Amino acid sequence: MSAVLQLTNVIKEYPGEPPVRAVDNITLTIEAGDAVAIVGPSGSGKSTLLNLMGALDRPTSGTVELDGADVSRLSDRKLSALRGRALGFVFQRFMLLDALDAVENVATALLYRGTSAAERRRRAIDALEQVGLGHRLDHRPSRLSGGEQQRVAVARAIVGEPALILADEPTGNLDSKTSEEILGLLLELNAAGNTVVVITHDLNVANRLPRRVHFQDSRIVEDSTRRGVSA
Repeated sequence: MSAVLQLTNVIKEYPGEPPVRAVDNITLTIEAGDAVAIVGPSGSGKSTLLNLMGALDRPTSGTVELDGADVSRLSDRKLSALRGRALGFVFQRFMLLDALDAVENVATALLYRGTSAAERRRRAIDALEQVGLGHRLDHRPSRLSGGEQQRVAVARAIVGEPALILADEPTGNLDSKTSEEILGLLLELNAAGNTVVVITHDLNVANRLPRRVHFQDSRIVEDSTRRGVSA
């Protein structure tokens, strides 16, 4: 397998007296086809790690390679293009546009790829059908349940066929039943070949994925693969 994401001796510091080290000498490899939970308490540095993994920030030292490209060596324009091509994001708060229906929300992920409007719509419909929302295509977020909104967000994340899906607390705003459904969906996408990383503070969520990386006090303290874990 090839590495979709490779962090090597990564340090991220923020200015201060003394400087705040939010990520401390992290080395982590995400292979194509992995399903990984990155778990840790609030304040452990997970958000900073997410920003580095998602090429939203650059490391103070060390290297972050996403889909074969060294993030630190790219211009802002090329970095933005890399994010749009290689990553699909799923957020806790869904981040949908209220004025757009489900198809239009999903199609926004393809706006800057030079894809025609007709092709964007076709691919958005395909993605929504893949997540079980073929019957809600023309519904705006206000007419969708929380679970349905998150399914739209997942469809938006996969419509561009990214190398990596990054899900940041994807069940944080959902009840337990709906959380199970969204986790099941992410595992189904992984079984279909998608590489998935879930950032969470919830061990119940983390235990559903076959690989768990425990992050605490800005460092990885455990990286374990558990066999037999499934949806």
